[in-house]
Amino acid sequence: MNLVENDTYQVVLGLFKTHGVTLHDIAELVQAGQIDYMPNLSMDEALDSVQHVLHKTEVQDAVMTGIALDDLAEADALPEPLATRIKTDHQTYGTDENMVMAILGVYGTISWTNFGFLDRTKPGVIGKLNDIQKKGGRVNTFIDDLVAAVAAAAEARIAHE
Repeated sequence: MNLVENDTYQVVLGLFKTHGVTLHDIAELVQAGQIDYMPNLSMDEALDSVQHVLHKTEVQDAVMTGIALDDLAEADALPEPLATRIKTDHQTYGTDENMVMAILGVYGTISWTNFGFLDRTKPGVIGKLNDIQKKGGRVNTFIDDLVAAVAAAAEARIAHE
């Protein structure tokens, strides 16, 4: 791994942290998602898988882009009607889900199933991010799906092993 990749990884970690998401939060989703298949999966193993996923360039780019769009919408720095569609996570706005394809594609079809479950049930930090937006807090249209995608990919990575 070169210095630029490591720097980008640190930027992604910083963006997550700024938005209230830790690697431990994502690893908890992975561990919970694998409990029926790997009841002895340790938090360290789940965390290791999350870190591997976050070192992928496609993942880093999707996370940085999505969070930037959330932040720009929150700052009223996007043109209308796009700003409102992102701010309200409009029911027909699907670009947030489209962006996760870059993450899920790295680990195959099992990651799609994992993501669908996480996106529908919104456990853990995903639900917290979603609730913050619904209550008029920070814009989290992209980040909730990005966190779900990272967790889903980390689960798929484990399943492939």
